[in-house]
Amino acid sequence: MTSDMSETFLYTSPLDPRAKPLIDELIHEYDSRYGTYFNAEGAAAELNRYPAEAFAPPQGNFLLLIRNGETIGGGAFKHYDERTAEFKRIWTRSDLRRQGLARKVLVELEIQAARQGYGRIYLTTGFRQPEAVGLYLKDGYTALFDTSADPEIYKSLPFEKDISHLAGLALEDVAAEPRLRVAGANH
Repeated sequence: MTSDMSETFLYTSPLDPRAKPLIDELIHEYDSRYGTYFNAEGAAAELNRYPAEAFAPPQGNFLLLIRNGETIGGGAFKHYDERTAEFKRIWTRSDLRRQGLARKVLVELEIQAARQGYGRIYLTTGFRQPEAVGLYLKDGYTALFDTSADPEIYKSLPFEKDISHLAGLALEDVAAEPRLRVAGANH
């Protein structure tokens, strides 16, 4: 894995034009993996289920990973309950996978969720996304389903992770506000 110092995190909105390539590819990927399995209108309807405001501070946030001016990954979180942020839309460009980009996004989102006062993460992924399942398990998330069963019986695979240990780090790191920063920077 190479660390390209021209990678930066940008906190923005799903309506930001720089988010469009990420969202378009996400729709294509979901449609190719699931078709209309979850929704007759396909992935676009699922992605539009939540308004952009759901991912806005102070209860949520939307993050892009930018390299050399191009959007290469991203993710978001929204309010789930008083203690819990729900992660959504964690994605990396398909031609740049296996470089650790999704993990960078995941770690940054965890830190930002802690900055915003959350102590727990909840997320779901689809049963046809074994790469995501592997990432979450490897990164300390607890599966809230039987991992030895056929994932298709669950359809949606929930995970959780306690991030309360990040509270001190998050507050030291920055005064509760996200910022543009180099993705490879130590946390």
